[in-house]
Amino acid sequence: MLWQSKEPFWREGEIMKRIVQPLPGSQRVLLAAVTLGLVLSGSVQAAPESAEFGATLPPLLDLLERQSPELRAAGYERQAAWERPDVAGSLPDPMLTFEEMGIARDDPSLSPSGVGSTRYAFRQTFPLGGKRGLAREIAEAGAEQAVARERLSRVELRSLVKLAFNEYQYAHAATQVTEELRSLVDELESIAEARYRVGLAPQQDVIKAQTEHSSLQSELLTLERDRRGTAARLNGILARPANAPLATPAGWSALPAAVPTLAELQARILGGNPQVAELNARIQEARRAEELANRNWIPDITVGTAVVQMGNRAEEFELMLEMNVPLWGRRRSAEQREAVSMRYAAEARREAVNSRLAGSVGEAWSALETAFRQHALTERTLLPQAELTYQSALASYQTGNVDFATLLDAQRQIRQLRLSLLSYELEQRVRVVELERLVGAEL
Repeated sequence: MLWQSKEPFWREGEIMKRIVQPLPGSQRVLLAAVTLGLVLSGSVQAAPESAEFGATLPPLLDLLERQSPELRAAGYERQAAWERPDVAGSLPDPMLTFEEMGIARDDPSLSPSGVGSTRYAFRQTFPLGGKRGLAREIAEAGAEQAVARERLSRVELRSLVKLAFNEYQYAHAATQVTEELRSLVDELESIAEARYRVGLAPQQDVIKAQTEHSSLQSELLTLERDRRGTAARLNGILARPANAPLATPAGWSALPAAVPTLAELQARILGGNPQVAELNARIQEARRAEELANRNWIPDITVGTAVVQMGNRAEEFELMLEMNVPLWGRRRSAEQREAVSMRYAAEARREAVNSRLAGSVGEAWSALETAFRQHALTERTLLPQAELTYQSALASYQTGNVDFATLLDAQRQIRQLRLSLLSYELEQRVRVVELERLVGAEL
């Protein structure tokens, strides 16, 4: 250790001054540069993840945006797609021609001064009828599709992160509930043992309690397996090592304050779903392609100029105008029919996707509403009744009025209802995530 100090290790200029002061001038400069490079390289590296990483959802989504290779790929594809309009709307490359005529058979030469004449020609083709503009619009529609695909990738990946996080939270909460119930079974086992010692209960009651304890232990192992598997899946989506640590979840992610109506959600699909946006852009592309196919009957022109050199002098100048002749109508008619069919196909596909999305939204919305109602019924009615039943069974067992099997059944009912509450919590969030994925935005 170079020195001891109660002050923070990094203070601007302090670390350099303390290390390099005792050295000669040239060595001081060299060591200062090396040390500064090491310090700065360490500061440039990504900050280590917090020990609380994984406890809440927002940091997971932030990490997804920063380092998802799939999102990077979609971003590069979008950037590449937006370069295509400039290519499509550009003029074709001009042509430069070099011709030599009158080359002597006995003494051939390729020097312009050693042949009969040399012709230099320059030609440029100009598409007419607005075909360049249409080609650019077709490429722009393709770029809009790439934008929609990037949005679709982001929506899908964010949905996967949310689903995995909610399942991770469920596994943790179910583990807590099962551990609490295992402690309750341990208490029942103690009661059964005490009654057995004084001859008020058979030994089978103790054995049943021990069997129930083992059953809960097996469930805990299953939940631990599910928790680790969900954590590995979540890490995989985030491009982290499968065994990277995740903090204990802090609680369920918040639900929307108010869920839109079914009609509102179905209306939002048309303007927000990235798949619909991609199909809209594809229809625009097909329409422009159809229009371009119709204009391919308009000929293109080529303008050129030439210089004829004889010896060392330019003797002649030429101007030229060329035009392609759209003679083969069968080919262009086929192009038109193809473009029309592609437009019809794109419109039909959008109609099919709209219908499918509307049905999926209706299904998810109905399931969400049912989950809300089931949660409320279980929390406010069924679980309190089960707890009263258990307390009554416990008191009756201690006085010998009911058998131990009745008491265990009451305990199992509480366990089932508490796990059902967690299932409804998970179902609500799963359906909200599904609705967000379908409308393409947060609710």
